[in-house]
Amino acid sequence: MATSAANDIDVLEQAKRALAPDYLPSEDEEYMNAAHQDYFRVLLLEWKHSILASSSATLQSLQDGPMREPDLNDRASSETDWGIELRTRDRQRKLIAKIDAALRRLDAGEYGFCEVTGDPIGLKRLVARPVATMTVEAQEAHERREKVSRDD
Repeated sequence: MATSAANDIDVLEQAKRALAPDYLPSEDEEYMNAAHQDYFRVLLLEWKHSILASSSATLQSLQDGPMREPDLNDRASSETDWGIELRTRDRQRKLIAKIDAALRRLDAGEYGFCEVTGDPIGLKRLVARPVATMTVEAQEAHERREKVSRDD
């Protein structure tokens, strides 16, 4: 699971590098101004594009045919690798849904504001996790409630 999260971060970093490096949202500007919205829209679209491109590569590999490993250990290793790859793609499929939801929030003018409190989420958090829907405090409270209800 840590590998999947690391892969998601790598794809996000690739998307950030694809953006023009001369602009980064600043706390000195008005929160969620047009420049911020444009930055996050392009970032989200680049992120989605990167995920779809890597998915296409996986699909192409699957279509090229099954690998016939003569050794049982090699075959088991290959099948494990494919299982991990497919779980990663499933996580990314779910991430695309979150990216699409973030793009809809951008269009509605709700992006960057906590869905629980209505407070600004913060630029640093959004740059780190562009699909965030809650402030750090609201997210922590949500996770504590979730943990308590799981323990019951």
